[in-house]
Amino acid sequence: MFSLLLPFIYLAFVGLGLPDSLLGSAWPLMVDQLQVPLSYAGIISMIISCGTITSSLFSDKLTHRFGAGIVTAVSISFTALALLGFSLCNSFPLMCLLAIPYGLGAGAVDAALNNYVALHYAARHMNWLHCFWGVGASVGPYIMGWVIQANHGWRMGYGVVSGIQILLAISLFFTLPLWQRQTGGPVSEKSTAPISLRKAVSLRGVKEVLLAFFCYCAFESTAILWASTYLVEFKAVDPEQAATFASLFLAGITLGRFISGFVADRIGDKNMMRIGITVIVLGLALIMLPVSAALSALLGLILIGLGAAPIYPAIIHSTPTLFGKENSHAVVGIQMASAYCGSLLMPPAFGILAQYVHIGIFPFYMAMFVVIMLWMTERANRLCKY
Repeated sequence: MFSLLLPFIYLAFVGLGLPDSLLGSAWPLMVDQLQVPLSYAGIISMIISCGTITSSLFSDKLTHRFGAGIVTAVSISFTALALLGFSLCNSFPLMCLLAIPYGLGAGAVDAALNNYVALHYAARHMNWLHCFWGVGASVGPYIMGWVIQANHGWRMGYGVVSGIQILLAISLFFTLPLWQRQTGGPVSEKSTAPISLRKAVSLRGVKEVLLAFFCYCAFESTAILWASTYLVEFKAVDPEQAATFASLFLAGITLGRFISGFVADRIGDKNMMRIGITVIVLGLALIMLPVSAALSALLGLILIGLGAAPIYPAIIHSTPTLFGKENSHAVVGIQMASAYCGSLLMPPAFGILAQYVHIGIFPFYMAMFVVIMLWMTERANRLCKY
């Protein structure tokens, strides 16, 4: 059943990534039609993030109650219907309401799928699945751009992605018997009662892993949001060239996860994290070089993307080993919540620092997360005797 179900899980990860960049791609046009200030994109983004955090925290109970297959199919249905609502929406307040099921669906499916793959599949699949998320996140803006270029408007872009999600949700409902056979039926998925959030956080090493996850996603989101601005304002790179350079960070993550899949099983999760952090340090060192040449920044961004690639999959895949299979549902859920908190809070925090201190602190701000991440992952490994 592994071989029959796995392609649908890969498709689910593509579907998970598809909507992630749509708002940023379409917002310049949405602003005029919705007649709201430019900054209001942050309101929608924060509502989505709050929804993902909430559903991540409850994903353990949902998965024990209904099973990973049903949670995945229903959650993608939530996001599909929310995106369909976006495509029909003419009101900003209504769009904010639609952002609630959008976020709830995204958080639940993220936690359920990550835990399911960590329990049932080898490390290579975790890396390749997150590579497929990168494919989805990259394809989403292209779909939106193609639709807008064809003069069909941003609503049609949301409609196209919604249609893809609806088809994916339908296909997942048809795969539900495969999920049950994989786990021995719904009863086996619910054989142990879900543990409380307090108990999950109190497990040895969990606090350290949560902080490491917070730092990783803070690092990734800050790079995505601010790398281009740093290159323009501090390295004197042309804006067009800077945008291309900044996109290489995501390209590095996607390529890095594809490559990592071939070696992750042999090297192991712990060493994949160490190698990734080492490569990130080399990339940051290149970016920090006191030269104006764009080449060093270009190579640095590619390296930090390649280095970041295996860290997220490795932390997730190691969860059942570190904390026990019976606790992995709950731990993965709070890991996702911690990750979303890092993405939500730390990029705006850097914006404030850049405004009142200097944009040049960008690589040092990023290095702070890397140091904490290394410290916390090594400490968790010792505490859990991994």
